[in-house]
Amino acid sequence: MKQHPVLLRRIGIGAIAISLVAALAFVALRTGPLAPVKVTVTSVQEGKLKPAIFGIGTVEARRSWMVGPTVAGRVLSVRVDVGDTVKAGQLLAEMDPVDLDQRLAALDAALARASSTQAAAQAQVADATARRELAAINAKRNQDLAAQNFISAGALEGRLQEKASADAALQAAQANLSGTAQDINRQKAERAALQQQRGNVRLLAPADGVVTSRDAEAGSTVVAGQPVLRLIDPASLWVRMRVDQGRSAGLAPGLKASIVLRSQPRTPMPGQVARVEMLADAVTEERIAQIAFAAASSSAAAPAVAASVGELAEVELQLPETASALLLPNASIQRLQGKTGVWRLSEGRPAFVSVRLGVSSLDGRVQVLEGLKAGDSVVVYSQKALTEGARVQVVETLVKGATP
Repeated sequence: MKQHPVLLRRIGIGAIAISLVAALAFVALRTGPLAPVKVTVTSVQEGKLKPAIFGIGTVEARRSWMVGPTVAGRVLSVRVDVGDTVKAGQLLAEMDPVDLDQRLAALDAALARASSTQAAAQAQVADATARRELAAINAKRNQDLAAQNFISAGALEGRLQEKASADAALQAAQANLSGTAQDINRQKAERAALQQQRGNVRLLAPADGVVTSRDAEAGSTVVAGQPVLRLIDPASLWVRMRVDQGRSAGLAPGLKASIVLRSQPRTPMPGQVARVEMLADAVTEERIAQIAFAAASSSAAAPAVAASVGELAEVELQLPETASALLLPNASIQRLQGKTGVWRLSEGRPAFVSVRLGVSSLDGRVQVLEGLKAGDSVVVYSQKALTEGARVQVVETLVKGATP
């Protein structure tokens, strides 16, 4: 009878120990390291995709000009400023002509003297022509007289010699006249070249545009080819877009685009792929395409796009809709031991299945071409990395309070 309380106490302690072990086992199996991995799943469904290509780019001008002198010199004046709209042929700036005006005046004087020399040569030709005609008449007359033996042979030879001298004098006068004409042509060419140099000191707008940079001021010395002003055609703005080479399949001229400028994030602008560059960037592994704004590409007289050169832009290119195929979320695609696949639930246990993928869309879906069938249950997110045959628990969401 005295051992009864001790036995009861032992039984109580044993019951408590069993309860603790059971509680620990329950915790280990439900929330501890032996607990099933929580996963969210989705079913493989058939559908069509509207694939797209996304890229980042900068706004550039298709037509731009650097206006500067063709020879080194000093800037005399700059008549426009940044932001000014200019017309083709408008005077933008002027270089110091130095001695060009004086050299032109000297050439004008030389041309006047050459003209006088040419007039004198023409007079010499006229005089030589008259002398030759007179000598020819005298020689003919003496030939007739000699035929009738009215004059001696010596007198006839003298007249023939006079005619030969007159012929030579006429040829010399004509050669002199030709030389003066050539000299005038040479001086005219020199003057035209000098006049061209004089015109080059006037920097004119090559086309209608807007001044974007003023790189030199009056008094500055610039070298040949150095720009004084920079112009762009505001109606020729486009976006130079960069696309990851691995996601550029289907990139081609003519694709419709949606352009979102950094300065106008809530106003997408329509556009179109104008050109795909032949040279890609080997360092960043990107392809480059030029995206024209729809307003700028519709007509030559289209209004300019309200964008700044160098501004960042996000571009989305729409590809043709695909045929019906199996679809999965991109998040369900995993790589295991160098293979691309998904974790498919089979009898409540995950098994890795290799798949062959097609195109993907910007909304996070991807085509599955091989490896699955419609209705298969596939893991999208898991609480931790899965293994073959692991215990899993399917839940709506892994984060409490999150919308599934």
